[in-house]
Amino acid sequence: MHTPTPAPAIPDIDRPTPLLGGLTPQEFMRDYWQKKPLLVRQAIPGFRPPVTIRDVQTLARREEVESRLITHGERGWSLKHGPFRRLPPATQPNWTLLVQSVDLHDDASAALMRQFRFISDARLDDLMISIATDGGGVGPHYDSYDVFLLQGHGRRRWRTSRQADRALVPGLPLKILADFQPDADDVLEPGDMLYLPPHVCHDGVAIGNDCMTLSIGFRVPSQATLARGLLEAAADQISAQHLGDPGLYGHPCLPGPDLAALYTDAGAPATRTPAALPDSLVRATLDTLSRIRLDHAVAARFLGQWLTSLPDSALFDPADEPLSLSAGVPAAGRLVLDRCTRLMYCDRQLFINGEVAPLAAAPGLEALADQRALEADAVRRLAPGTLALLDEWLAEGWLHWEA
Repeated sequence: MHTPTPAPAIPDIDRPTPLLGGLTPQEFMRDYWQKKPLLVRQAIPGFRPPVTIRDVQTLARREEVESRLITHGERGWSLKHGPFRRLPPATQPNWTLLVQSVDLHDDASAALMRQFRFISDARLDDLMISIATDGGGVGPHYDSYDVFLLQGHGRRRWRTSRQADRALVPGLPLKILADFQPDADDVLEPGDMLYLPPHVCHDGVAIGNDCMTLSIGFRVPSQATLARGLLEAAADQISAQHLGDPGLYGHPCLPGPDLAALYTDAGAPATRTPAALPDSLVRATLDTLSRIRLDHAVAARFLGQWLTSLPDSALFDPADEPLSLSAGVPAAGRLVLDRCTRLMYCDRQLFINGEVAPLAAAPGLEALADQRALEADAVRRLAPGTLALLDEWLAEGWLHWEA
């Protein structure tokens, strides 16, 4: 159920913040992002995690929640996937429970993650929480994405290395570095945070029981992923033209290409090699690529739909009798996005939870996407068509009205 939580303001990118050790977001992005680690003592002074250790254990019992249990003992490393009806006792050392996408299940966790919105929503992925007993960890490894490691409970020792050797131990269920050579060694207390760019080798080990670490991770698409998505978007463009739907791209000015013409080979000579593909057919196939538009609008549509698509674990809880803004906007209150909702825009295209709508038909919603909330006065200034669209989202549980 949606619990009203103050929507965090968009971070002031020119103001120094404890979250980044006194740096401004501009300075952090310029000097550290994807470049070098940053250790911040008391990034959030007096920090109290948004969920308890028991809450994390409860999430790990749910079918729709992705979770992993990692243990390390005399028999080596072990990896099991949830859900977990039972977990090892808290007195047993050397185990770690990791729960993904906690932000999809808890409003306060989602609000915490959005303190990092000085980085584009297109890059922000999820909030993972790990709990561990003494000695628990996942072994020395490296990630291909940026991550902020915020200590919640207890203490964790982080050793890091910028070594070039990233060879892995073969035959293990985890990606463990074969020769980890740390060059930094730090113990994090609650409220401390460590930022690591991609490919920095690291090893985090719990010191004592009741250790909780919150990982704010960022998605890093590969070129193969982007290329495949762009080509699939081009294929959708062709299908739209074939089905007579020039508005597939959210606006009539973005029709698909006209590929109705049939292949012809008038004048082709008789052949002695009938099993050979005709070179003229191969050339004609390649020529069709020049008629397929791979432009900014097509790329934006693919990215907008893909980056706002939700995992199966995202569940919405619409009101039994949702408010109708078309019938009248309340005098006070605000419209807020559900913690699971992803809303992005690009030029005249608007994307929400994997769907697309023309921004031209919904002016004013850029502010809702950026701020994740709109006050009643701003909602009243929206066009009737936009209010009708918001009513649909309220009925889906994608939005909520907070009095």
